[in-house]
Amino acid sequence: MGAAVAKDILLTFLLRLADDHLVLGHRLSEWCGHAPMLEEDLAMPNMALDLIGQARALYQYAGEVEGRGRGEDDFAYLRSEREYTNLLMVERPNGDFAHTMLRQLYFAASMEPFWQASANSTDERLRGIAGKAVKEVAYHIRHAGEWVVRLGDGTAESAGRMKAAVDALAPYVDEMFESDGVFSEIAGAGIAPDPHSLRPAFDAIILPIFAEAQLEWVDDPFAQSGGRSGLHGEDMGYLLAELQFMQRAYPGMEW
Repeated sequence: MGAAVAKDILLTFLLRLADDHLVLGHRLSEWCGHAPMLEEDLAMPNMALDLIGQARALYQYAGEVEGRGRGEDDFAYLRSEREYTNLLMVERPNGDFAHTMLRQLYFAASMEPFWQASANSTDERLRGIAGKAVKEVAYHIRHAGEWVVRLGDGTAESAGRMKAAVDALAPYVDEMFESDGVFSEIAGAGIAPDPHSLRPAFDAIILPIFAEAQLEWVDDPFAQSGGRSGLHGEDMGYLLAELQFMQRAYPGMEW
């Protein structure tokens, strides 16, 4: 356990990270049976399973840190909307295929340098999670990046859809690199990197893909924020209604 920081700081950090992965994993799972081709009907749920697997490991660790008997099911299914502290990016509706692939690329490109740095964490449990996650996120970048290039540098229709995705997601990029007291303490203890420090590595991944895809980067002056404080968009409520239905209808079920 990360003994160099207070228990509540470590718990907050773990839940933020787990919520990101659970919510995005759920979003990707919504494509199962609806993907544009059979290969994607297999690839997208597999990426969702990677994300949900990472969420499970983080929730399990969070339960041990908290020490109140709560486990992964409690954190995933039995909290209110304001108790989730995921990024706004990951809760965005799927939109079309171009939108989903760009959202996946953005998140994966922010997480690859995070997991790479966390592989040397002072926290043994996080090192273990990072060792597996860094391999999975590398595939997510490759897969989503290939689609961004294919669509961005494709037909007029596909290029238009990818450009629309860039515009739609632009307000949600900066939040991925916001820092606060929690992240500063975690970074100071050598547990995980401060998100603010990851932006150059993110740009180094994204900008060459954009160049190949014939896309222009968009800086949105009206960046959205609030996910880390539990302030979410309307779509989050609908997402949780679906995600939590079985546990709410049949209490006590296990994942």
